[in-house]
Amino acid sequence: MTGAVDALRRRYACHVPGLLGAAGSYAVLVPLVETAEGPELLFETRAAGLRQGGEVCFPGGRMEPGETPEDCALRETAEELSIPPQEVELLGPSDFICSQRGFLLRPVLGVVSPAGLARMRPSPAEVAEAFTVPLEFFCRRPPVAARYELTPTLPEDFPYEAAGIPRDYAWSSGAVEVPSWRYEGHVIWGMTARIVKDLIQGL
Repeated sequence: MTGAVDALRRRYACHVPGLLGAAGSYAVLVPLVETAEGPELLFETRAAGLRQGGEVCFPGGRMEPGETPEDCALRETAEELSIPPQEVELLGPSDFICSQRGFLLRPVLGVVSPAGLARMRPSPAEVAEAFTVPLEFFCRRPPVAARYELTPTLPEDFPYEAAGIPRDYAWSSGAVEVPSWRYEGHVIWGMTARIVKDLIQGL
């Protein structure tokens, strides 16, 4: 183990903490559009051929090495909707989500300019549809809330005796809230709805 401390010193000198054991980090842009009637949120529906095709989401994807959440959100928005990064005014990051599947989702709030909206051309390979919803709609209508339980299940060969714990040990369980809104034939739910719910708190 000679040099182990030096190796750890080098590793942690510039280390940016993340989620321990994370399968990856993702970022989405939460795009606001200003209209004469008030601000609206811009959503997209995933193309049918994609994983989770047909679901409503914000533009975004997996962060590449060295990318910030802002970089990733703008890049993915340009790729999916053809909205140039310079046509988005970033307002800042909102609270991130730690998924039970082992990844971080980092939302970034931004305002799309009229010129950016005019240049929007959804990529058919990734986006089936893009649409907006007035922010006021979410503020005046609470979501339908559902919950599902997270129940721990351990393998039979877990070393209970060696660890000094009984086989009926009280493992911690949990639950995930799944909010949803219906708007003109669309269902906005899951992590996307959780981001919206966080956004409108205090408005």
